[in-house]
Amino acid sequence: MMNEPSLDMPVSENGLAKDFGVRSLLRFAFPTIFMMVFSGLYTIVDTIFVARGVNTDALSAINIVTPVINLIVGLATMLATGGSAIIARKMGDGRDKEARKNFTLIIITGLVVGVLLAVSGLYFLNPLLRALGASDLLFPYTRDYLGVLLIFAPANMLQTLFLVLFVVAGRPGLGMKIGISAGLANAVLDYLFIIVFSMGIKGAALATGIGYSIVMIAGFLFFFRNRRGSLFFCKPGFDIQVLGESAYNGSSEMVGQLSTAVTTFLFNAVMMAYAGENGVAAITIMIYSQFLLSTFFIGFSMGIAPVISFNYGSHNHRQLKKVIKISMALTLVVSVFIAALALLLGDVFVGIFTPESSPVYTLVRIGFYIFPLAFLFSGINILTSAMFTALSNGTISAILAVSRNLLIALGILAFPRLLGVNGVWLAVPFAELVSLAMAIVFIVKNRKRYHYA
Repeated sequence: MMNEPSLDMPVSENGLAKDFGVRSLLRFAFPTIFMMVFSGLYTIVDTIFVARGVNTDALSAINIVTPVINLIVGLATMLATGGSAIIARKMGDGRDKEARKNFTLIIITGLVVGVLLAVSGLYFLNPLLRALGASDLLFPYTRDYLGVLLIFAPANMLQTLFLVLFVVAGRPGLGMKIGISAGLANAVLDYLFIIVFSMGIKGAALATGIGYSIVMIAGFLFFFRNRRGSLFFCKPGFDIQVLGESAYNGSSEMVGQLSTAVTTFLFNAVMMAYAGENGVAAITIMIYSQFLLSTFFIGFSMGIAPVISFNYGSHNHRQLKKVIKISMALTLVVSVFIAALALLLGDVFVGIFTPESSPVYTLVRIGFYIFPLAFLFSGINILTSAMFTALSNGTISAILAVSRNLLIALGILAFPRLLGVNGVWLAVPFAELVSLAMAIVFIVKNRKRYHYA
């Protein structure tokens, strides 16, 4: 049993208890933004090594197994975002000791879930890959890749939890440094395993798993030793209500990941039908490019969510209103910039993955004239979902996440019948536009309930 300080830390000593303005909010969120952008960059590097160092069939295989990764990340994000909202709210209410117990319970739960996913996934690996649509050509690649990644499922769960909870602990800068270190290690190991040692797609999966493990180990070391901070490991006690509320609060992120898994499956199936393995490689490049260009919105939303939860818990309505107003304005400005960037530099993004002479290049290049329109609307959608999760309203976040992905699914099934492959690229901008309208309705409808307007 660990000894705990007898008195809770005063609220004023927590990094979330500030009067945030534009600069200070950006400064606070910057480490998380930078970490997510860097994560997007090294994910792109990972896929580049696979595409260039192995082949585009191996790249297609990564997208085939993506739904399984979505499930793991979805469960981890559900616990992380839902749990962080509870923890930050209790810290804002001065209940630091209770918050620490909840934090420890959530980490233990994440570890147990990760182990269960690894064991069950490896046991049912072959039928799982066939169900995901792996063709005879892609099956060996998918088995090699997912078989290794599932071993690291517990590390994947815990690295997601720790990176979110570093922010709650008031140490986003530390989370950024650890995330960057893991990303650099991943990139270096990609080169060694794929290029130097010719390990193929297994090498890519091993490099990724080691990157997960670096964050996991660093998280354990920090929270075991952070005795003077506001958040550290202690004797947890089992509290089913906390786990249930965490799952409820973070349900939108879980539903969002599961819905993404379904839409990825549909993307793969439609592109396989219209353009074969080249089509799957093309949609893989587009999905990873979308992730890279969305990292600012994801990182910013993750960075400010604990601030929203803390001020909601401390009933500081003036500061809550100010933070949300600043966040919306910044997101709108960045949305226009990123959409323009994607439209202007589409050929650069595509050329990184595949040469201009390849059929995959032609498919994706056309998509970059249509797909970037989604970035005009997606930023506010991401922020709105994160905001309601931080306000402990998982229902609205879940509705937004499910609706968005249902709309994408409808677009994938309907638009290609009229426009062929170009209809696939139109599905996401359509879904984001309709989702934006829904987000605005929820924001306006709940402004008095949460005192942010």
